[in-house]
Amino acid sequence: MIAHSLQEGAIVLDPFSVRLVLGLVTLTLIVISCVSSQRRRSPYAEWWRVALCLFFVGNAAFLLNDTASQLWANPVGKALVVAGTFCLWAGARTLRNRRASPWLLVPAPVLSGLASALDDPGTSVWSGGLVYLGLTTLGIALAATELWFAKPVRSRITRFLALIAWLTALYYLFRAIIFVVDGPNSDVFRTFFGYAPAALMHLVLLVAVSSTMNTLSNKQLIKRLRERAERDHLTGLLNRGAFLDLAARSLDRASSDRGAALILADLDNFKAVNDEHGHSAGDSALRAFAEACNSSVRSTDLVGRYGGEEFILLLPGATQQRAEAIASEISSRLSAMSSPDGLPLPTVSYGVTSTGPDVPDLAFMINVADAALYSAKAQGRNRVVGAEPAEREAATEHRMP
Repeated sequence: MIAHSLQEGAIVLDPFSVRLVLGLVTLTLIVISCVSSQRRRSPYAEWWRVALCLFFVGNAAFLLNDTASQLWANPVGKALVVAGTFCLWAGARTLRNRRASPWLLVPAPVLSGLASALDDPGTSVWSGGLVYLGLTTLGIALAATELWFAKPVRSRITRFLALIAWLTALYYLFRAIIFVVDGPNSDVFRTFFGYAPAALMHLVLLVAVSSTMNTLSNKQLIKRLRERAERDHLTGLLNRGAFLDLAARSLDRASSDRGAALILADLDNFKAVNDEHGHSAGDSALRAFAEACNSSVRSTDLVGRYGGEEFILLLPGATQQRAEAIASEISSRLSAMSSPDGLPLPTVSYGVTSTGPDVPDLAFMINVADAALYSAKAQGRNRVVGAEPAEREAATEHRMP
């Protein structure tokens, strides 16, 4: 049942029917978001799900308008809707790695509820209307600003939601202006800013929020699955296949830049560690070495587990001397660590090579570094050996990766 009347060609929908439809759609979006949620929940998704629930309950409170319960339901409904808009803002803040304190969300809903409660809500559904419209505009505008500068891969979906939020905030701003200029009972307000058009704007915003939440969750899931496929489960470093693929791409970029350096590392006498102290001690040593590597390299460097106790590092733009210094730093960090069971950690041998702007292929660099690593072990282990020119020439006859 949708009651309506004609006023100069415009259809004014029954407020109860409009809010009922809005509530049903909001409830559907809540159910969809809960069903599609992943085990590892994201802060933005939690905030936005709370926002949907607040919009739903606030809208339900508005259904009690024109009843004896309007006296308390109308202020409560306004407070909950304003709280929902600020929860949208809180969720958007988390996309920029900003803390969303619940205390930031309390003042606006409380102010909206009090403004309505002190403005005779029992007889006027628009009690405290200007405060309600102003705070709703503010909450949505703040959310739009945060979304526009959101970090996740500068996603188009967050930009899309930001635009929808800006349009909604602009609509509520004009709604507040017309509320002051002409009043809520004017033909202009009822036709363009009444229950039906406002509900339509709410629906567009809520559907955009739900769609963005699901899209970002799917992207995060795909990213986690890709990381699991590319990472060694024990050390968290790149596995061999992922490293070789990323390193080859990095060398292609380095060919027009400053070259690169490559390090092959092998934990000395690692088999003895496993044989004498068990595989848990060996696993601890591998994890400790991975931690030492991550603490010594830049974010642009690549570190991978090449196989067993052998590791590989690619340092774009690094010189031979810099790469050798990093290898020594890794060993220094490792020697300063202590394993969980108190056992001494093994020493490490390194083979290092580098190249200038004329970058050879990755296989050649690995062969050169491998020859240097073999030399380090032959010289007594626990040392860094840089590849000599003669070794680079002989590397083509050495093993391929």
